[in-house]
Amino acid sequence: MKDAIVFSRNRCTSVEQIDEHAIKSSCRLQDSTMDAFVEVTVKLPDLEISGIRTEVGRSLRKECLEDPEALQRIVGVRIGPGLRKIIKGLVSGTIECRQLVFMIEECCQAVILSFTKEQLKMRPGNVEDATAYYHEMVEKNIHLYNRCAAFAKGSALVEGLEPK
Repeated sequence: MKDAIVFSRNRCTSVEQIDEHAIKSSCRLQDSTMDAFVEVTVKLPDLEISGIRTEVGRSLRKECLEDPEALQRIVGVRIGPGLRKIIKGLVSGTIECRQLVFMIEECCQAVILSFTKEQLKMRPGNVEDATAYYHEMVEKNIHLYNRCAAFAKGSALVEGLEPK
């Protein structure tokens, strides 16, 4: 085993209410190749991105260590349908560190999920009805699928679901 390749990854995304007018979502990534932090501040009620902050402590990719000023182009975008396409259009060809862009998308998805937590609590009590409830929720908003551990492929909540 002396020539074994070891890769370990830990990513944590959270959302915090700053005040009645703003929330903050952050994503921390630590793995064998990178240590990075992204924070997205969002104005309420429009879900407009009002600030983006990134920190990269280490990365095997030198382009991830450079200050990605082009990410500031995302400020002013509203979180909602088509967000990925909008972000891609704004930073395509100017950001070489795809991981930071993914982390910003992850923060935005966490904001959306934070507004669905009350809906998650309303699920039926028995397993069959709860499963049907979650399947319907994911089918109505396919962006939930595979965006968090609860709705990840292989999770009991989406078991048997084949998104279209």
